[in-house]
Amino acid sequence: MSKDENKELNEETVKTAAVEGDNQTEEASTSASAADEAAENTDSGEAETDSCGTRIAELEEELERKEDKYLRLLSDFENFKRRSAADMQAAEKYRSQRLMLELLPVLDNFGRAFDAEVTSEDALALKKGMEMIYQSFRSAMEKEGLEEIGAEGKEFDPNYHHAVMQGQDDSKPSNTVLEELQKGYMLKDRILRPSMVKVNE
Repeated sequence: MSKDENKELNEETVKTAAVEGDNQTEEASTSASAADEAAENTDSGEAETDSCGTRIAELEEELERKEDKYLRLLSDFENFKRRSAADMQAAEKYRSQRLMLELLPVLDNFGRAFDAEVTSEDALALKKGMEMIYQSFRSAMEKEGLEEIGAEGKEFDPNYHHAVMQGQDDSKPSNTVLEELQKGYMLKDRILRPSMVKVNE
């Protein structure tokens, strides 16, 4: 092989080596860039994951608050429905209370009229007619739930009796009702008017 051929061969070898070196440098640079990009992506992904986790926690907390508020409102509404139903039942049950209170003096007046002494036949006939009216009137009131409170001879009960006088009767126990001065009445299970009584000491 001649010197010129050797020289050309050496130059080609040097060029090939230089190209390969450049290629390796480019590959190394590309790998480093890819590694940096991967690291950046990883950091960005972690930050995004943290942000999503925080948002999920916030939404769960908000949902819990709204569920609690909903349950409270539902409970309040159920209580309101129960109270309304109870009020309606009471209004229906005692719908005639005001009318009954206004009619009690009429019953009292009938009682006073019957206590009056009458001797003439006309007065007796009138009294008998009044008694029939009274019975009809009283029956209508009883259908609405009116009931007389019995008092005389019973033990005094401040829930049902209103003591206005005291008396002395050794034949009867202390705290016994000696006399009923004004009748008391109940409307179903509610006291409409307590009995006005005289109580034994």
